[in-house]
Amino acid sequence: MQVSHVITRLIVGGAQENTVATVLGLHRHPDFRVDLISGATAEAEAQGTLKTALAREPGLLTVVPELVRPLSPLRDLSAFFKLRKRFRERRPDIVHTHSGKAGILGRLAARAAGVPYIIHTIHGPSFGPFQGKAANLLFRTAEKIAGAVTTHFIGVAHAMCEQYLQAGIGRAGQHSVIRSGFELAPFLQAADDPALRRRLGLEPGDFVIGTVARLVPLKGHEELLEAAPEILTQQPRAKFLLVGDGPLRPRFERLARERGIAERIVYTGLVPPERVPELIGVMDVLVHLSRREGLPRALPQALAAGKPVVAADADGAKEVCLDGRTGFLIPPGDRRQVVEKICRLARNPELRTELGRQGRDLVRKAFTTEAMVAEIIDLYRRLPTGPEPAAPAA
Repeated sequence: MQVSHVITRLIVGGAQENTVATVLGLHRHPDFRVDLISGATAEAEAQGTLKTALAREPGLLTVVPELVRPLSPLRDLSAFFKLRKRFRERRPDIVHTHSGKAGILGRLAARAAGVPYIIHTIHGPSFGPFQGKAANLLFRTAEKIAGAVTTHFIGVAHAMCEQYLQAGIGRAGQHSVIRSGFELAPFLQAADDPALRRRLGLEPGDFVIGTVARLVPLKGHEELLEAAPEILTQQPRAKFLLVGDGPLRPRFERLARERGIAERIVYTGLVPPERVPELIGVMDVLVHLSRREGLPRALPQALAAGKPVVAADADGAKEVCLDGRTGFLIPPGDRRQVVEKICRLARNPELRTELGRQGRDLVRKAFTTEAMVAEIIDLYRRLPTGPEPAAPAA
């Protein structure tokens, strides 16, 4: 079976790691021939690309430079025709798309090329309360158009499938939930390494509040920084470890200086995925206050490392941050609860241990790469489940 995956870009991120793991898993399976098409990665993000994982397998990755994330009518049209040409040449049985731009253009190009079956993974919502009415109308309309030619949808969380169904995109029988798997072993083995703490400027008695996310809008860093002074008043030994980088870092550094807390914040900058387990290992709690996620990958990763989590109740977060069982789920924007829950965990190491233990039990089976790839293969083998194969467009 020939399968072509399409994604907009290969920066470090949950959707990208999911896609690369899926492609590599299929590549190792004797029943599948697979390739991945991606847009180019901007120079500022090149340090965080996942291309090295694919480079060991020549011919697995094709870059279409015109496939870009921002709206760009001329480039978008060029990308559409290049994708259609690629599909006509390779004649895949399945085109499987990921992310917003690649999801729209890839599915429409696959339909135009007569690809029999088209699958789209919903890694995160492209519409919702995090943006204005005009943007929501644009993205809902685009998703409905692409949804009309989609054989099946995969949601990384039940919340994703529910949101798309409520928007009239697809039917219930066209949606399946497949968790975004990752290599569990490094997280299960993660430890609080004193040497790493010293290198990061963390003292043995510091209570480390960590985040793992790009420093971009809607990820919740600013809300955490707003709560930080009050947290430090109650917990003077607290420090904040921000794993990741992005365009908002200068703004966050300025805000921290203005609030007199700059010396309590440690920035790692952009790190490769293989370093994330050791960094989570030195955290006492992982906080994720994002307003827009499918199912935040950092949450099950922290739970696999035995760390409790505090998360905003947005999208799929509640499916792994089980309130009072694996961490604390709080209403988005509720600074009082951010302070209260973090300080409660700081005061109670036994509670942290118990929540972390229950979290580890939750993710141990459901979030493996092997389980994810096996479920995707099973879905492929159950096709056809949707419309009749398309005739190639003239």
